[in-house]
Amino acid sequence: MSKAISQAPLKGIRVIDFGQYIAGPAVAMMLAEQGAEVIRVDPPSGSSWDSPAMAILNRGKKSIALDLKVSADKELARKLIASADVVIENFRPGVMDRLGLGPQEMIGIHPKLIYLSLPGFSAHDMEKDQLAGWEGIIAAATGWYRGMGLSRILMGVDPSYSPLPLASIYGALLGALSVTVALYAREQTGRGDIIEVPLAAALSEGLAYNTMSVENMPNRYKSQLEQEIERRRTAGEPMNLSYGDVQGLLDPFYRDYLCADGRYFYHCCPSHKSHAMKVLELLGLWEEMVEAGIPLVDSYLPTREWPEGVDCSLLAFPLSAEWAKRLSPRMQEVFLQKTSFEWERIYGEEGIPSAAQRTTKEWLNSEHATASGLIVELDDPVYGRMKQPGQSIWFEGSTANQIDRRSAPVLNADRAEILASLSDNDAVSEIDVAASVEVATTAQASELPLRGIRILDLTNVIAGPTIASTLARFGAEVIKLDPPNPAFDPSITCILGLQGQRGKKSALIDLKTPQGQEILTRIVREVDVVTFNGSEGQLKVLGIDPEQIHAVNPKVILCRLDAFGGPNVGPRSETPGFDETVQASTGMMARFGGSLTTPELHANVGTIDVSGGYCGAFAVAIALINRLHGATRQVVRTSLAVAGQLIQLPFMYQNEGRKPFDEPSGPSVKGEHAFYRLYEAQDTWFFLVARPDSRGRLTALFEFADIESVTESELVEYLAERFRSQLADDWINQLGKLGLAAQKVENMAEVRSHHLRTESAGAIDLDQSTMRFIRHDAHPSGYAIELVAPNAIRMKHSKITIPEPAPKYGKHTRQILREIGFDEANINQLLADGIVSEAWSRFGEYIPS
Repeated sequence: MSKAISQAPLKGIRVIDFGQYIAGPAVAMMLAEQGAEVIRVDPPSGSSWDSPAMAILNRGKKSIALDLKVSADKELARKLIASADVVIENFRPGVMDRLGLGPQEMIGIHPKLIYLSLPGFSAHDMEKDQLAGWEGIIAAATGWYRGMGLSRILMGVDPSYSPLPLASIYGALLGALSVTVALYAREQTGRGDIIEVPLAAALSEGLAYNTMSVENMPNRYKSQLEQEIERRRTAGEPMNLSYGDVQGLLDPFYRDYLCADGRYFYHCCPSHKSHAMKVLELLGLWEEMVEAGIPLVDSYLPTREWPEGVDCSLLAFPLSAEWAKRLSPRMQEVFLQKTSFEWERIYGEEGIPSAAQRTTKEWLNSEHATASGLIVELDDPVYGRMKQPGQSIWFEGSTANQIDRRSAPVLNADRAEILASLSDNDAVSEIDVAASVEVATTAQASELPLRGIRILDLTNVIAGPTIASTLARFGAEVIKLDPPNPAFDPSITCILGLQGQRGKKSALIDLKTPQGQEILTRIVREVDVVTFNGSEGQLKVLGIDPEQIHAVNPKVILCRLDAFGGPNVGPRSETPGFDETVQASTGMMARFGGSLTTPELHANVGTIDVSGGYCGAFAVAIALINRLHGATRQVVRTSLAVAGQLIQLPFMYQNEGRKPFDEPSGPSVKGEHAFYRLYEAQDTWFFLVARPDSRGRLTALFEFADIESVTESELVEYLAERFRSQLADDWINQLGKLGLAAQKVENMAEVRSHHLRTESAGAIDLDQSTMRFIRHDAHPSGYAIELVAPNAIRMKHSKITIPEPAPKYGKHTRQILREIGFDEANINQLLADGIVSEAWSRFGEYIPS
């Protein structure tokens, strides 16, 4: 029997939430879900973001209104901080310092305090530290508006706008993780920490799979979209394809198909050793394609070993243009025979990832979202009965598993209770502060906070591997196990693994054999955490279901991430899925493409996957705190659907009287309104941010007297015409003098190049710039690899490390077997029997050429 988790893991922890917009409040929301007492501090006028989504972000919190420009209220804020364990703020660097509430001074008052700042750009970034941290400004500065996917490039949509707050959500997830790790470290050291998570750095890390570069990558891994982009650039041809043209270049197993109900079905099963064959059998096309000679070459063979005339394999992504043109039309004919939801049911029963396209409104009202607890209903004092996303992580079998059902409080509703909770001991003299600050500033970063924690990683693709690779930066040791015969092709394992497998040791073990189970048992005895992404049924097949794991080691934490899982069981809980299928199911593709008739993949790869991995890392950190308090046999969970809902948080709610689901969508959209929008200058594009009440300020810039009376569309048209008349830098300078924020839209590749450091050149500074990328010029793959650095989390008193480059799969097989007690004779026999392996290819290549 497990030791019951009878109280929430963070019960007794007090959090002061000064955050505005999404990032800071979202961190506090996630901590509140785990039992922390969160006191929300707003100005007397209320939150600066007037959105129903604040009802999601503020649920389970207490509210007090303070005017931090008034001495008495500022002193109350100091008392609140002195009474707290965690402080969260997301203002520009220096704002809290000027108020006398900055991290150095506050941790001086309270050395056990954990102080999290979430600025748009780092306080150490002399170039951008004072840029306004709006989503649009961050997206423009990081190159995101010019990196939203290969389809957009080919359609000539440059730059491209998205209303999704990726920087804030990635930042919030990393912020919640960093606070939890700091709380865990405080249990050992008794000391707090000062943490900075710049949102621009978090966005860069979240988009890691879009910014990574493999120099001279073999053409066999390039999709038709990538090849067409290269061809057009070389030939000097314009990027002017239509939506339909782009669809024709997509891989048959990685695209939308129109169904009998006029709705699209997103088909997503490339790169797997059996899914494509199962699909052709399911669709009645297998014999036809075999007779036509569709190639079934081992995807781990180098192309020089392929039979003459073969240019692709059904077992690998992508199929060649010739086979795609032959197969896609035949598949389309079959899909027209049933509705999209019938196909979704059929594919789910067969265990093949795919999904019918839905809108966000349809997802909110879907049977699965409600039954599974992914969507919950609360009674909000302002908005009435309201559908909202459920909790971000949950524990199986916990009596403290349900989200706090308290809705968001009315502004200042808890003032009397909060003031009564403050004691005289929370008052601090200026002399005490000065003395404590001196101690705090002389303290140096010490131990890696998760040193000594061992993780067994049994995950694949992106989201699962992201859990352990994220925790590795805090010093966790990670053992990555994969089968001797891989389930996925090299584009998934070897190429995407360059990012997701960093900081790990790799062994190839067949867990479906008795000998493999013995190896697993020995490893489980020695580790603290096991991570797995997949269904409950898949757990049992591999012999790693909770009962088996905890019979071996009751203290081990099992973290499971799946596609559509929630706290409860729903009709799609066991349905496999990827980032893309969750995008389709939750409405992300319909929004990005503009409608259900033109759904479009949001970004190239990993939008939801990475955030799902961050949710998993947060879950592990919470479970580690639980374990310190005596919890055993823990199974902690999250899902891609959770992450997909968080990323769409500004729109992921429904209540009676809700405004229409008419948020900006489609490739032609350039912003939210005239003052939050992309504009084209004479030389390039820039992003403008100003509050709607800023119309009057433009009178000085543009000489017309009736600016207050023009309509929104007239104002957009007028500004667009005027902005095209001068250079972007000139406009940015003039707008800045009026107090309006503007930022040139950067190119993602150029941003990476500007912030790039070469590994062989020596130590790489992680905190002297907001963004940092590393060129691994001596990478074990033999290729020069450029990857984003793990620098979105900066902790003053705990070390962060740059994990080692991803090893070749199987590199550490012998070492790991020796460490768990196998001698050389045993190991050699296991190798001879095929139970274990040291490589996936007899040709010894890291990336099959």
